[in-house]
Amino acid sequence: MSSLETKKDFAVVIVVSHANPNGDPLDGNRPRETYDGHGEISDVCLKRKIRNRLMDMGESVFVQSADNNDDGYKSLKERADAAGILKEKDPEKLRTEACEKWIDVRAFGQLFAFKKGSDKDSVSLGIRGPVTIQSAFSVDPIEINSMQITKSVNSEPGEKKGSDTMGTKHSVDFGVYVAYGSMNPQLAEKTGFSEGDAESIKKALATLFENDESSARPAGTMYVYKVYWWNHNSKAGQYSPAKVHNSLHVKVKDGVDIPRSIDDYEISLDTLEGLTPEIIDGN
Repeated sequence: MSSLETKKDFAVVIVVSHANPNGDPLDGNRPRETYDGHGEISDVCLKRKIRNRLMDMGESVFVQSADNNDDGYKSLKERADAAGILKEKDPEKLRTEACEKWIDVRAFGQLFAFKKGSDKDSVSLGIRGPVTIQSAFSVDPIEINSMQITKSVNSEPGEKKGSDTMGTKHSVDFGVYVAYGSMNPQLAEKTGFSEGDAESIKKALATLFENDESSARPAGTMYVYKVYWWNHNSKAGQYSPAKVHNSLHVKVKDGVDIPRSIDDYEISLDTLEGLTPEIIDGN
């Protein structure tokens, strides 16, 4: 299996305007925010969107959502069974076959833990992936707008008794979020994650919100502004991920009290000798 040739780091600048980028089910689906009021998009949410984009690009994905399913299987076990990999008794063969078949397994890793007829035949194998992505956080504290919504028709037969309150809809007025990630060549050797796979992830990041529209995220209310892609010159890399990520600065321009567009922000990069990022415009 081919694998990643050099270490890579990346950053994604995301613009949100009158949308709910990632609702918290434990807080009435309000947009996630930190204790100091900064908005958050979880790493799990970002990986879901990356998987969806990879599927749109024709890649084979193991962890598919119920509302974005291209093979008809309703569970991970059904998908794994159909692929025949759960018949493997040798963990290394199971690892190899799973990584060869699904790009998200060789990228993010996966826990295969499925109970079969007996405990003796059960499968339990953890695969550690080379691609990590952090949660995205807003540059500034966010303002959350909440509105009460009602239904205008009866859900059940019977006499209509007027509009019944259904709940509350939340959105972020405006925010610029930044997410960071890295790709580890040493771990890529174990899963077969390749340079071609890295290019697919890069394309997915630049188009993260295509085909992602919903009532909470109407078309055009969320988009990727820029992707910053650092391609090191070796597997070890010239700099640590922390130093690379900290070289990107996104801040509100002087004189702007309340930012309302990406033009109200200033983006700059520290110079890292021998390491210049590729800057990709988002869609």
